[in-house]
Amino acid sequence: MSFEFATAGRIVFGRGAANSIGAEAAGLGRKVFVLTGRRSDRWDFLWDDLRGQGLAWQVFAIPHEPTVTLIGQAVQAAGQMGADLVIGIGGGSVIDAAKAVAAKLPNPGDLMDYLEVIGRGRALEKPSLPCIAVPTTAGTGAEVTRNAVLRSETHGVKVSLRSATMLPERAIVDPDLTLPLPPDVTAGTGLDALTQLLEAFVSRRANPLTDGLCREGLQRAARSLETAVARGEDTGAREDMALASLFGGLALANAGLGAVHGFAGPLGGMVAAPHGMICAALLPDVMAANIRALENRDAGHPALGRYAEIAALLTGRPGAAAADGVVWIRRLVERLKVPSLARMGFTADQTREAVAKARQASSMKGNPVTLTEDELTEIYRRSL
Repeated sequence: MSFEFATAGRIVFGRGAANSIGAEAAGLGRKVFVLTGRRSDRWDFLWDDLRGQGLAWQVFAIPHEPTVTLIGQAVQAAGQMGADLVIGIGGGSVIDAAKAVAAKLPNPGDLMDYLEVIGRGRALEKPSLPCIAVPTTAGTGAEVTRNAVLRSETHGVKVSLRSATMLPERAIVDPDLTLPLPPDVTAGTGLDALTQLLEAFVSRRANPLTDGLCREGLQRAARSLETAVARGEDTGAREDMALASLFGGLALANAGLGAVHGFAGPLGGMVAAPHGMICAALLPDVMAANIRALENRDAGHPALGRYAEIAALLTGRPGAAAADGVVWIRRLVERLKVPSLARMGFTADQTREAVAKARQASSMKGNPVTLTEDELTEIYRRSL
């Protein structure tokens, strides 16, 4: 057995951890480029903190999922201020944007030179600038991953900028920052975290280190996701989901994902729908298709035992079968009112395009079984 495990230079977790951002920043740079969501006024405590540390900063808003054009604008602004440190405080989109800016600034040329699939896919030769990632949602785990997902408006697809040096220098995870999240955002991001944990656990690249993270994360998400949605002020549930998200990010960065994300990336470029909801709409049918394919082609495959273990972790029943996990996920998706793909705007006419793009997605390489075009088509149709 051999594997590697890489993560952020330092992870700081706990309620109130965000109060350490300024001190961490002072040890990494002097001119700070800060990426936020639509509202930067939420972070007055951070501006006071940076000011107290004697740091200069400039704010750049990421109002939606990062696009190639928006990142180009951010890189230009950061370069003009002479930034030597990047902070991303916000959801997964903001953190991905921060990692992309930190990675691109030291590397000359056009951003397209470095993008997968639609670009030249060149390696980023120079290391990223130091980056501090501060998540305010519990879903993507982007604070501990080494890629940034960007949407190309021209190509209608989401692709990654990827490099081992894109791991943030600091990941500061404060569950209290997720307390204001509304129920729909809590549900969507939480379902993304659950999907990532599940896919990493059955991935072809799973290893003992990521297995432990997935087991712990799945249990926490199973017991706390619905509570966090229904009672957002519940600090215990918020802490569980922040950990589930963090563990999902750690696991996917080192074990990969599967067919749900193989579909979700391309689909997110085709229709403007929340990533977590796309994942949730696909998850039950991908699980069922994987289990069915494994049973038909290789009944002794270890992933079948893993699906049974997932079922036990989700249901709390040690003797649960793999199919019980599918039922549990399907009922969860129904209770959280996850819309079908059709209600999100996808159509049957897009089936061929969706399947073709999914087959090319890097996440598909981690799926425990190679699904045929017919099987992928059936997953998409069932999820509509």
